[in-house]
Amino acid sequence: MKDRGEAASVPEGVDLDHPNAARVYDYFLGGTANWAIDRVLGDQLSAMVPIIRTGARVNREFLGRAVRYCLRQGITQFLDLGSGVPTVGNVHEVADAVDPDSRCVYVDREPVAVAHARVLIEDDGDPERHVVLHEDLRNVNEVWKRAVATGVLDPSRPVGLLMVSVLHFLEPQEKVPEVVAQYRSFLPSGSHLIVSHATFDAVPEQERQQFQQAVELYHHSGNPAFPRSREVIADYFGDFPLVEPGLVWLPEWHVEDGPAKTSALLAGRPAACCFLGGIGVKP
Repeated sequence: MKDRGEAASVPEGVDLDHPNAARVYDYFLGGTANWAIDRVLGDQLSAMVPIIRTGARVNREFLGRAVRYCLRQGITQFLDLGSGVPTVGNVHEVADAVDPDSRCVYVDREPVAVAHARVLIEDDGDPERHVVLHEDLRNVNEVWKRAVATGVLDPSRPVGLLMVSVLHFLEPQEKVPEVVAQYRSFLPSGSHLIVSHATFDAVPEQERQQFQQAVELYHHSGNPAFPRSREVIADYFGDFPLVEPGLVWLPEWHVEDGPAKTSALLAGRPAACCFLGGIGVKP
């Protein structure tokens, strides 16, 4: 892991005066693309809500299972929005293990995530099949246009669109439902929309204060987070029918397909992860 003394190795545009949600997530997953200021916030969050590290890992496992599910349905191209810092189980690595001709466009607005992803693809990937865009997912038209312009995505064929652990970092006034609906409108028939999202729906009343304090800590650090209800999250799928078992706690979603090592730790109490997820299919 990095520390503040390694400023010479910091990618251009990276802010080390404030922690970053993508780098904190990387820290929770055991990655190396994080700095001391990110680890401080991560440790503070873990002290308030110990399950948060487990939630991050459960979320990553869900991503892998969802990608494999899409591949079994014949989907071989992916658009990963808010992809974050590359860490264990990146989309293209999971997909390539099943189909070595699969394709992936990563999109993130965090400079360190983009810089590390580009290094990963240059070193281990195939730049003709995997690309990284430095773009804000809220700029829907620009993201879609640039993703298609790479030549990696074929807009006439079904796409696996990933919005995994990212929508709860969009503020309500940013019209999140409208953003997601616009992406849905661009997807060709047969495409799969993959969503995971934080929620406090099942948090016991006696634990609400600690969870709310963790949210406030995110806000004060410059990384506002907005857990939402099941009803709001379900609406993101619009009229897309959901793959069974529907919108469920992540440890309940196709765990038989693995990997689900961390998810298995929550057997009997899947709601403890505080993440709901599912896949919708465009008719």
